[in-house]
Amino acid sequence: MALRISLSRYAPFGVGALYLSLATPAARTLLEATMSTHMLIQIPLLVAVGIIAGRLLPERCQGSLLAVAGGAIPCVVLAVFASSYWMLPRALDAALANPLTEAAKFITLPALAGLPLALAWKQLSIIGRGFVWTNFISMLAVVGWLYIAAPVRVCNSYLLDQQTNAGWLMVKLAMLLFAGWLGTLFVGGDSAPLGNSAAEGTVNLTGYAQFAEVGAAAHIDC
Repeated sequence: MALRISLSRYAPFGVGALYLSLATPAARTLLEATMSTHMLIQIPLLVAVGIIAGRLLPERCQGSLLAVAGGAIPCVVLAVFASSYWMLPRALDAALANPLTEAAKFITLPALAGLPLALAWKQLSIIGRGFVWTNFISMLAVVGWLYIAAPVRVCNSYLLDQQTNAGWLMVKLAMLLFAGWLGTLFVGGDSAPLGNSAAEGTVNLTGYAQFAEVGAAAHIDC
């Protein structure tokens, strides 16, 4: 009980520290140096910041925001569109070339992708959660295949070999996530790492840790 209270007290500071560290010039230079780290580490971490921040909000505040947004379905649609936009090559180029677009990326990914998904998750049935997972996995695989198959650079800020490497990593990650998601269905677990622990003042970070480990392993293999 004491551990849960301690986590609940210090978790917002941890989320804020993660967000500020991602926004530092050193972190942005490191994570945006290659297409793989830009798309598979920086962007997911920004979304995760929004998800964790949303789960840390009081239940009444979560309910109010969900009601203002119009319910779970509009939140999911908003999260899908916001995250999909930042997977476009033109969006990546704009973020690297324009500081205002870079700032927009750091604002919209947590606020329009992570937060709405966190608010909607408890209201979704297993079918709704499965839709979110299959949509994300299929989008990851399709975009990765396009990056592999494209004969020219689709992103002016990165070389063709970086584009191909990023494509293969995205395809591998999509396959691993799909296998893991199917595994959770067969063993009777939840279809996603976002649980209901926020109601008890805690945050379930298992899914985020697994995602980071899978991404790192795929990056090393490539």
